[in-house]
Amino acid sequence: MFLERKILRVWASVLFFVLILSATAHTAGPVVHIIPVSGTVDPGMAAYLKRVVSSLEKDDSAILVFAMDTFGGRVDAAFDIVETICTVPRQRTIAYVEKKAISAGALIALSAGSLVMKENTLIGDCAPILQTSEGHKEAGEKTQTVLRAQFRTLAKRNNYSQVLAESMVSKSMEVYKITRGTHSEYMDKTQWQELSEKEKKEITDKSTIVSQGELLTMDDKEAFELGFSRQSVTTLDQALGVLGYGAYQKVYVTENWSETFVRWLQPFLPILMILGIGAVYTEIKAPGFGIPGLVGIICLGLVFFNQYLVGLANYTEILVFIIGFLLLGMEVLVLPGFGIAGISAIIVLAAGLVLSFQDFVLPDPSLPWQSDLMIKNLGLVMGSAFGALVVSMSVVRFALPKLSKVIKGPYLDATLRDSRAESAESSGICAGDQGISLTTLRPSGKVRISDRKVDAVTQGGFIDPGTPVRVAQVTAGHVIVETIMEKREK
Repeated sequence: MFLERKILRVWASVLFFVLILSATAHTAGPVVHIIPVSGTVDPGMAAYLKRVVSSLEKDDSAILVFAMDTFGGRVDAAFDIVETICTVPRQRTIAYVEKKAISAGALIALSAGSLVMKENTLIGDCAPILQTSEGHKEAGEKTQTVLRAQFRTLAKRNNYSQVLAESMVSKSMEVYKITRGTHSEYMDKTQWQELSEKEKKEITDKSTIVSQGELLTMDDKEAFELGFSRQSVTTLDQALGVLGYGAYQKVYVTENWSETFVRWLQPFLPILMILGIGAVYTEIKAPGFGIPGLVGIICLGLVFFNQYLVGLANYTEILVFIIGFLLLGMEVLVLPGFGIAGISAIIVLAAGLVLSFQDFVLPDPSLPWQSDLMIKNLGLVMGSAFGALVVSMSVVRFALPKLSKVIKGPYLDATLRDSRAESAESSGICAGDQGISLTTLRPSGKVRISDRKVDAVTQGGFIDPGTPVRVAQVTAGHVIVETIMEKREK
């Protein structure tokens, strides 16, 4: 009897704890993942958000909150981010404008299923801007058309006014709020002009929301009044409450070390290219392999590593770059002078660098900014190559000679301006001295005579490496050698 009571108590305790855990899990509610979208919109941000969204894609209960604080950035990166967010069911995505969502940030914010804005925050102003020699310039209609189409698509998806969404992109639009009885709608100037006189008479009120020459930019209250924001709030918890989440668990998502590193490194890529190309050029001009070659490999490696992590460079670009270096090595080590291999190496290396800065090979006509991006990348690579040439030539001409005054070591101080073959500079080698060829003499090459490495020429035929030779004559600064076998035959 005592044993039975003890067993019942144990089972009662287990059942009690199970009920508590079930109630706790039910009370905790869904897991809300807070994903910061801050700083410049660039390929690094696109890669980071793609990694986060992919990791949460299979969790049907996960809620994704994109905390917005950005002035915008690259159009292609923004399109990639929008595509990533749209892979998640819209009821699971929330854009929370914590400070600002300007330009490309507005496009990202409108891609989420719900939008909530903190008090005194801004959203809008998404006109595409190009960097030209004359400064910043608004992109043409070709680019604006594509952007407006994307804004219309997102407006349809989330039940926003399509006309208002488009007016964030183009200054040429003029948008009115039209009231017919109790019903209000938004239309642009073209739609208003197409109304019949009868339809215009039915209008009880007309007010201008966006004037021609302006872009729609809204604060939190205006965004609420125009049907974009669900409500103005003071905290994220209040925003979640507005959306109906009474109980939830918050998890803050952060970038990993590699994502932080590549985003930090992005602005320095042109400098790394200049240093890398210049160092490789200096190494080619210098004998052996030393510090310049190591610096060049590290700098160019960082460029490709950065672009690989953000998804712009892949094995194709790396293979192209390796082919370029092989052609360059062939030109330097195998083929004398500068010819087809050298020109091909330059073209292949430039192509590899350009491709590593974009996620396409040839521009898509339906995405007009890709042409601008390719031109920008070509300019970046060509400018870096020119800068590298100037830097490397300056180093060889000015820096290296002064380095000998700072670093101690054995240096060549003697001048051979007045030297002759019979002078003291070459006095240790005489006709009849014997040695061995170190390289192929065709007809010039290297020989070793009395433990000295000497430049020598033959009297006609080629001499293979490792062949015993004898100095036949020393004249006019030249050491003329012949094989010992040739002498015996004579």
